[in-house]
Amino acid sequence: MVERHHYFRLDASSRARRAEIAADCRRVLPNLTGVIACAVGTPADDQSAAAWDLSIVLCFATMADLESYRADPAHKRFAEETLAPYIEVRKIWNFDVG
Repeated sequence: MVERHHYFRLDASSRARRAEIAADCRRVLPNLTGVIACAVGTPADDQSAAAWDLSIVLCFATMADLESYRADPAHKRFAEETLAPYIEVRKIWNFDVG
C-alpha cells in the first residue's frame, strides 16, 4: 500500500476558511480514482498550527493507482480550483507502507 502525505499552509487571507476547505477535501477526495482511504486533518496544537493548516493522507493499493489519481481530471480540477488558490506552501511525500 502507498500513502501520499500532503501538508498545506494556507495564505493569511484564507486561514479563516480552513474548516471549509478541509470539509471540501473530506467530501471530494475519498471518491476520486484509486483512493482507498482518506484522512483530512487540521492542527491539533499550537506548534502544528504554527507550521501547517491542513494535512491530507490518501491511501492507494499501488503506485500505479496513485498515478491514475494524479492524472484524473476530477483530481486536477479539485486541486486547481479548490486548493491551489488558497495555498502558500505545500509539501507532498509518498511512502510505501507495505
